[in-house]
Amino acid sequence: MRLAALFSGGKDSTYAIYLMERRGHDVKYLLTVFPESDESLYFHYPNIELTKLQAEAMMKRQLVERCGIGRDEEISALTRLIKKVSGMVDGVISGAIASRFQLKAFKEACERYDLDLFAPLWGMNPLTILREMINQGFEVIITGVAAAGLGKELLGARLTPSLVEEIEEISNKFGVNPAGEGGEFETFVLDAPIFRRRIKVVEAEVDWRSDRGFLRIKGAELVKKKII
Repeated sequence: MRLAALFSGGKDSTYAIYLMERRGHDVKYLLTVFPESDESLYFHYPNIELTKLQAEAMMKRQLVERCGIGRDEEISALTRLIKKVSGMVDGVISGAIASRFQLKAFKEACERYDLDLFAPLWGMNPLTILREMINQGFEVIITGVAAAGLGKELLGARLTPSLVEEIEEISNKFGVNPAGEGGEFETFVLDAPIFRRRIKVVEAEVDWRSDRGFLRIKGAELVKKKII
């Protein structure tokens, strides 16, 4: 089946592509919305421009739309993207896990063009997803935090088994979604089994705003993957 993927550069959208390709589907296009604000309702904000490097690493064609602030602006940008691939693919992939708010919006946009929506992570245990990613060789860093229990020290931290345990403890104590799906934290994928090259961060800085913040990647490049 020919598919396009809603792609943010974060762990969930990347892992969803990985799972669908393992099932034998051909993911031809990456659909990315560049939101104007970090208050976006539906889309990833930190380092979104670096998805271009990830698309190159996966050797996939990326289609981009920019959007202003507000639900209508975001849905309009999403719809424009899906319209671009209608007739060229059979369906669209989403990395949604439990957000009915997101899934409903994505499904309605796909239905306008008679496209199926696939959400391979839907209903999975978030902690299981994190552990599976690590086991499959995903290299993921945290690039945004915005919830109680998540501090400045996590920005730039790599997803490891010990960090997953820490996230689980924070989730139990503060009610944070372990996958960060509600915007509690954001991630960026540096490497994955579907990358032909990995991404090396050359320069980054922390932008901290009282009780939340971002890791802004100011320089990055594609490098050869290590042969194990």
